[in-house]
Amino acid sequence: MPLPTSRRRFRAGIRRPRLPLLRAPGRPALATLLTASVLAGAYVAQAVAALAPHVPLLLAATALSLAVEGVLYRWQRGVPALFAKAHADVTVRHVLRDLLLVVGLLRLGEQHRETQYAPLLAGLLLCYALHCAIQAVSVLVRRTRTLPVVTRNIDASVLRLSPAPPALLRRPGHRLLVFGLPATAGLTATAVTDDARYAAAGTGLSLVLALGGLAVLSLRLLPGRRPAGEQEVLAWFDAWLAEYRPTVGLYFSGGPSSVYQAGMWLEPLARLEGRPLIVLRERFMVSRIPATDIPIVCLPKVPTLMRLEHSSLQVLIHPSNSGKTSQVLRIPTIKHAFVNHGESDKLSSCNPYAKAYDEVWVAGPAARERYALAEVGVEDKDVVEIGRPQLDAVRPYAGPPTGAYLTVLYAPTWEGWDGNPGNTSLIEAGENLVRALLGDPRVRLLYKPHPLTGSVDPRAGAADRRIRELVRAANRARSGPRPSSSEELAARTAELDRLTAAEFREGADQAERMLVQSVPPAGRAEAVARATRAWEKAYWASLPEWEHQVVVDARPSLYSCFDVSDLLVSDVSSVISDFLASGKPYAVTNTGGLTEETFRARFPTVAAATVLTPDATGVPALLETVRHPEKDGLAEARAELRLRLLGPSEPSSQERFAEAVRVLSAKAAAHRARMTGRTAPGVPGPRQALPTPARITLPAPERPGQLA
Repeated sequence: MPLPTSRRRFRAGIRRPRLPLLRAPGRPALATLLTASVLAGAYVAQAVAALAPHVPLLLAATALSLAVEGVLYRWQRGVPALFAKAHADVTVRHVLRDLLLVVGLLRLGEQHRETQYAPLLAGLLLCYALHCAIQAVSVLVRRTRTLPVVTRNIDASVLRLSPAPPALLRRPGHRLLVFGLPATAGLTATAVTDDARYAAAGTGLSLVLALGGLAVLSLRLLPGRRPAGEQEVLAWFDAWLAEYRPTVGLYFSGGPSSVYQAGMWLEPLARLEGRPLIVLRERFMVSRIPATDIPIVCLPKVPTLMRLEHSSLQVLIHPSNSGKTSQVLRIPTIKHAFVNHGESDKLSSCNPYAKAYDEVWVAGPAARERYALAEVGVEDKDVVEIGRPQLDAVRPYAGPPTGAYLTVLYAPTWEGWDGNPGNTSLIEAGENLVRALLGDPRVRLLYKPHPLTGSVDPRAGAADRRIRELVRAANRARSGPRPSSSEELAARTAELDRLTAAEFREGADQAERMLVQSVPPAGRAEAVARATRAWEKAYWASLPEWEHQVVVDARPSLYSCFDVSDLLVSDVSSVISDFLASGKPYAVTNTGGLTEETFRARFPTVAAATVLTPDATGVPALLETVRHPEKDGLAEARAELRLRLLGPSEPSSQERFAEAVRVLSAKAAAHRARMTGRTAPGVPGPRQALPTPARITLPAPERPGQLA
């Protein structure tokens, strides 16, 4: 059997370069370079004008630099960070701007006027000193408002939470620009008119603004204005755990782009009996979790996380592995189950880390076999088949397309961490597939790339951008009637946003969001579910039947795309397993250099698929089998594969999921009871030190020649 392409290259000592040595700058990079060049040029011109001296040039250069600063903080917020790395942050730039104005004034004025500008220079120095003082107090205020526990859907008003200070006072760049603008304008006016009163008035106004900001922030440090302290918050959290008594929870840690992994388990978790809880580790993730009524707690530090050991929590489910997962696995009173965020034939679906959990919950027999073949240390007795509760609502196959167009969903996966060319079809086959699909006048394409596309290999990101342009070009070449349901979609969007989006004022911090996102109103979860279904119906109805779509937003969901599609084209990924719940035809692209026989044998999820080559020559025949089911010879194979991958339809996946939670909870309760018995008074437990045995004194040994 031939080796995969990646292994052949590795054994030959040849590594495929992941990143090109040189890349042409894109539009964002060019805009950044242009903005930085204009700002640098403005400072050079200001220096020349100050030394010349030349009043019109000094005025124009100063105005240009201020305008560019405004552009940076309004439209290019990443550029100031680049300047800061070069030790040219906003404070340095502002001091340089004002210093050049002072140099210009001194050059313009007569020798005896230098003493006239000395107070102005002192005032400027005082403005910068106040800026540093405001920043120091702002840091102190932020620390008092950074609580050891961040919550959502929990009433935390007893922690003396309050709205955050104005955002202007917490952002040094914005604050210095606004507070220093009067002084800069006054100096510029003095340079034009040779009247020092303008500079004095501007500097005085800047001092007043700085003193006012310092006073506002300093009041936040008073004992009655600060939120609860760390120990008070921890005591409140312990009391809340004792009152709420959670039974099952979801543990999640990850980056911003991985939030979908937790989101897919929210609804199954909410439908369980008992009192569910969501445990997070990153503060930013609290606001990114989709709308849910389940209480959410974020415990960033390990000592705070360990307080769960003394709670009633019995089971934690884990949709992903992360570096911080090992920390919560150390809690002996909780049983842990790995549920994953999707199953595929990739090695990541049977990661050796899975043996760290008490149980591994999989969809069907295929995943059980996958763990057995992988030999990663997961014993068969610890594998539990629960199906995929998220797929219970996916609509089943209802026959061939009846409309004028056949809807094809192209959902490639991302490039992965190992650089295997067979991971994603985007680089080698994506454009060929899309061209072939767009070339059929009776096809409507839905293109939904993976959220992590291009995060490792920039070639995947470049292919993604080219595919989007192909879709836009194909739409420009098409025409047809447009539905008049945009008003309905707007109304549904407004209703869904009202139910799911918390109304925060601009600049709200985490403490303020805890106050706003307290206990949700009764029945909100059901209302959100109804509003989501209504929105999806209105969304698809608002789109022309002939128009191709690029789907990249959180709405509509992947499962909603399943329901409106007649065919899936994807890679070896969990999308295939999920799509099989519909029973519809699907195709997989073979870009790993394997023969079709080897490809099917290596990846069981391809057993019921049409295998496409990178040149996409099989697309027309594939479309023909979808339009004429009598030519589809894989329908029976799809039904058998669905049973292997997802398990039986009865009982439902949600029921099997709930039963697995009940069984593991009973194991956790029994384990806790045994541990309690072992740590009873007089019985040394695992965390109880054994008593030091009495010391026995032995007689000294006799020395040779010693008399008895």
